Amino acid sequence: MLLKKITLNNIRSYKEVSVEFPEGSVLLSGDIGSGKTSILLGIEFALFGLQPGQKGISLLRSGENEGFVKLQFEVNGKEIILERVLKRKKSITQDYCSITIDGEKKEPAVTELKNLVLELLSYPEEFAKKQNLLYRFTVYTPQEEMKQILLQDVETRLNTLRHVFGVDKYKRIIENASIIASKIREEKRRKEGVIESLEEDKTRLIEKEEETETKNSNLFSIEKELFLKTEIRKKVLEEQQEIANKIKEKKELENEVEKTNIMIMNKRETMAGNIKTLNGLKYQISELEKLHFEESLISEMQKQIDLIKTEKDSLNEQNLKITSTIASLTLKNEDNQKTRQKISSIEICPTCLQDVDSVYKSNVINKLDSNTADNNNQLKLLRAEKEKVLAGIKSADSQIASKQRESDDLKLLRVKLHGIDEKRERLQDIEKNNRLLEKDIELLNEHLQLLKTSVFELRKFDNIFEIKQKEIELALKEERGAEIKVAELKKEIDVFSRQINELKERINYLEEVKVQMNYLTELENWLSKKFLPLISFIETNVMIKLKSEFSELFNRWFCMLVSDSFNVKLDNNFTPIIEQQDYEIEYEYLSGGERTAVALAYRLALNQVINSFLSKINTKDLVILDEPTDGFSEQQLDKMRDVLQQLNVKQLILVSHEAKIESFVENIIRFKKDGGVTRVEK
Repeated sequence: MLLKKITLNNIRSYKEVSVEFPEGSVLLSGDIGSGKTSILLGIEFALFGLQPGQKGISLLRSGENEGFVKLQFEVNGKEIILERVLKRKKSITQDYCSITIDGEKKEPAVTELKNLVLELLSYPEEFAKKQNLLYRFTVYTPQEEMKQILLQDVETRLNTLRHVFGVDKYKRIIENASIIASKIREEKRRKEGVIESLEEDKTRLIEKEEETETKNSNLFSIEKELFLKTEIRKKVLEEQQEIANKIKEKKELENEVEKTNIMIMNKRETMAGNIKTLNGLKYQISELEKLHFEESLISEMQKQIDLIKTEKDSLNEQNLKITSTIASLTLKNEDNQKTRQKISSIEICPTCLQDVDSVYKSNVINKLDSNTADNNNQLKLLRAEKEKVLAGIKSADSQIASKQRESDDLKLLRVKLHGIDEKRERLQDIEKNNRLLEKDIELLNEHLQLLKTSVFELRKFDNIFEIKQKEIELALKEERGAEIKVAELKKEIDVFSRQINELKERINYLEEVKVQMNYLTELENWLSKKFLPLISFIETNVMIKLKSEFSELFNRWFCMLVSDSFNVKLDNNFTPIIEQQDYEIEYEYLSGGERTAVALAYRLALNQVINSFLSKINTKDLVILDEPTDGFSEQQLDKMRDVLQQLNVKQLILVSHEAKIESFVENIIRFKKDGGVTRVEK
């Protein structure tokens, strides 16, 4: 990882500034409080965002509502740009973030961006939730934090270093394995309780299987008994069916008897009707023989009717003429009346427009009245004549009707006389039919007697049918009793079978539980006796190896910074042991420069161990040292040149206000603060 450029807007003492970082060694120079460390905090914020416990107010410039950091860097040949925005609302929060990789921009969530950065830096996944420990101890460690590690209690220091080295996973493995072992013991006790009834269930299974076998044997006997009873019932049913057929035959014969009686009765009724018809026909024939009829009487009667009709037609024509004349005279009278009314009311002649003389009007009116009177006299005569004509028409209608009735009677008599031969033939047919009916009745009586004899013989089967019915009821009762026994026994066998299956399933389940319990026992023994000791052994050896390498590097860096009279090493708790002339010196009794030398040597040794141990991380080429020479003497400052040369990294960024350090580096970036605002000097 190589830093290229950072842009700060409203971050701490910066309003708007951009800083470019060249490769090689770079010194951020300036007075104390000029804003050098703010650059380092801006880099860390751009990479990882606000950390747990870190407040946005520590970064956002006082009085401003919004600020941002933009960081450009390179990782494995990829150009990366990170942007993060702080915004003041009720509190100061991260409002926006983005990442651009080789020109492709994304705007993920805050937590997602941190994971992407960790992935780019190839930091192990377990460091995602450990704040920035790996970054702090491999790239940038504020001097105060390193001193705090040295002054912390042993357990806290070891836990911190375990986190940094990634060795804490062994402790977690041991703790988790202990929890798992405890859970296994608890589960094993639970399974022991579950399989407690296994042997008892096996005994019960044997008993149930034996009892089921006995019941199956009994079921065979009862089913055999049921089969015999069913056969008996079927046999009785067959016998009853034969008897039922006889009874059915009897009923059919009884129905035949009834039908025969009805036929005899119908034939007798037919004979009685025929006798009445015969008597009627004989009387009609005797009466008709007494009548006399001549065909000429009908022709004479028709001529008289035609003559009367001719007279009637003449009267109708006369009536029509009289009616027409009456209508004409009546119309003339109405016209005379209308004309009279007009003449009476007229004063001026409509033709000549002269006054009409009253004498003239009287003459006209008198003439009209005279015409009307003549018409009325004529009407009176015509109406009288019409009445006479109507009376003649009525008389003609009466005569025609009378003559027509006489003609119809003659025609009827002719018809009757013509049908006397038919009546004689019908009389003979009816007499012949009666003789046939008498023979049919005689045959039917003989057949009826035979039917009654057969019905009498079949009546004995009624009592036999009742006896068979009782036998069937008894057979059914016994059969149902056997069926109930079979059903009950089958139900018992079914219940026992289900219980046996349940017991088998339970025994199989308990056997599986037993196998699981045995496996848990083996697993617990393996965890307790093999796995946990192995993990403890691995952790111990890893820590020994780390301590050995760490102690050697720590001693080498420390010896480069102080006189040869000192000797340093690390104990098993990674606590620095400082010796001078075979006497151990407490850290608190060292001078300020010596304390800084101890912290810096510890920091550089830690950096090298981590980069060596986690060889795939992408921040090995970058080291940031914040005020690494605080309290150093002139002699120690001179030795810093050798330290910086020995680091051998592609990009080294130092923060220092020591002017002498400027000659040790390749590039210098100067910062100056005026009026609370930091700027970069050109």
